Amino acid sequence: MDIRSGSKAASLSNFSPRPFVFRGIPAASMEGLLQGLKFKSPEMQRHVMTLVGKAAKFKGKGKKWWRTQTLWWQGEPIERDSKEFQDLLDEAFTALFEQNQAARRALLATGKAVLTHSIGKNDPKRTVLTEQEFVSRLMALRARLEGEPRS
Repeated sequence: MDIRSGSKAASLSNFSPRPFVFRGIPAASMEGLLQGLKFKSPEMQRHVMTLVGKAAKFKGKGKKWWRTQTLWWQGEPIERDSKEFQDLLDEAFTALFEQNQAARRALLATGKAVLTHSIGKNDPKRTVLTEQEFVSRLMALRARLEGEPRS
């Protein structure tokens, strides 16, 4: 099941407006959070986290973070190729799907389907979130959520 605009799984896109709180800071979408990681300034990062979809994507598009492979969380540097960064992604996706009921329902509605993201990039040196990082987290979260009692 391909996660992209116009597909059955489009609601799982990082572009979807799915408010949640990450480490005490409100995020309007996962795209806002991911693009916000490109900004060293905590104030600018918080602003970008309020954005959704293309507005978030284009706000971070001009940032050349890949030159140094450094991303940021509240003014603290995080190396793209680090366990710390992977842990941050795990925490962010968990927060989104635990806090946002619509996102959780959309994920569970995919059943046992293998998730893909054909428009995603695969080189971690060129993207904040690779296709594999994205879909593997979704499928792991889905498996965990399926085992929990429904509310």
